[in-house]
Amino acid sequence: MKQHLTSFMAVAGILTASADISNPGPTGTVVPEKKYPWESSVAARLTVTAGNSDTVLGDIALGTVRKTPENEFTFGADAAYGKANSVKNIEAYHLFGQWNHLFTEHAYSYVRGDFLRDTVADLRYRVTLSAGAGYYFIKQTNTTLSAEVGPGVVFRDLGGSHETYATLRVAENFEHKFSPGTRVWQMAEILPQVDRFQNYIFNLEVGAEAAFSKSLSLQVVLSDSYNSEPALGRKRNDVKLMSGVAYKF
Repeated sequence: MKQHLTSFMAVAGILTASADISNPGPTGTVVPEKKYPWESSVAARLTVTAGNSDTVLGDIALGTVRKTPENEFTFGADAAYGKANSVKNIEAYHLFGQWNHLFTEHAYSYVRGDFLRDTVADLRYRVTLSAGAGYYFIKQTNTTLSAEVGPGVVFRDLGGSHETYATLRVAENFEHKFSPGTRVWQMAEILPQVDRFQNYIFNLEVGAEAAFSKSLSLQVVLSDSYNSEPALGRKRNDVKLMSGVAYKF
């Protein structure tokens, strides 16, 4: 009898130990792995006028972002098309992607690529590849301010002339979130040709977004693209002011 009781207690001890392992207490709580999902959005903006001046201007933009403690990925695409009095005055397509790898909470390296086609500016294509270093001067839950600098190369066909030259990219990015879905942002970058600084490209974007709901928001965006040496007969500045609705998913 004593032998059977000893065996029963041994089995019970094994089962209890197994239960403790499969259901750990407070000191052994299994913490679920934190996920870092992609945050994506699509924005559509349209301006139409009729009467003394007949104009149509449409713009669509798609973007997706994923941020982890070690890496940040940003991809985007946008297209704009417009006519004034039946004459095409805007037709542009833009793609970009950037990868940041963080070495510390504030310091990081980056790799970026841009593609632009603007038929009205007589730009068949412009491909810009750059890599360098970046730093977050402000990195808070609702506010970020960063700067980037690094070498790059530009491939372009402007006015039927093919060019390849080295460039230096200097950029700055700012964003402030008032609440989820409501924010302001600003981006600026300059890309001068390293052996001829008077040939440069300057891009600026300023935007504001106000949320209607968790998924829908109103956007107003001002963008300016300046080319110091445009194609023959074209202007240096291209400015767009657009407003429309954005959907997040």
